[in-house]
Amino acid sequence: MSSEEFAVIETGGKQYRVSVGDVIVVEKISGKLKPGDSVTFDKVLLWDNGKDTTIGVPYIEGAKVTGTLESIGRTKKVMVVKYRQKSRYLIRQGHRQRYMKIKITSV
Repeated sequence: MSSEEFAVIETGGKQYRVSVGDVIVVEKISGKLKPGDSVTFDKVLLWDNGKDTTIGVPYIEGAKVTGTLESIGRTKKVMVVKYRQKSRYLIRQGHRQRYMKIKITSV
């Protein structure tokens, strides 16, 4: 392990290990955000600077991770198919999950 500073954050029901300069793809965050806006994550589960490690219960009080929103998009289409044989039942439905690409600026 290197001695770089990193944190573990929670957003969208998932956990991400981030450090300064990382680009992460997270589920869409509610609110009116556009590329270039600043995003703050206050649900920090763990913080490590190479010497000291702080673990939250469940989150660390007052800890924040900030980043810059780079882009907003949608993933590839996933086809959902419901089928029952011998009964002429076939339903096809597509789904594209929205995402945000965020570059971490400070931990």
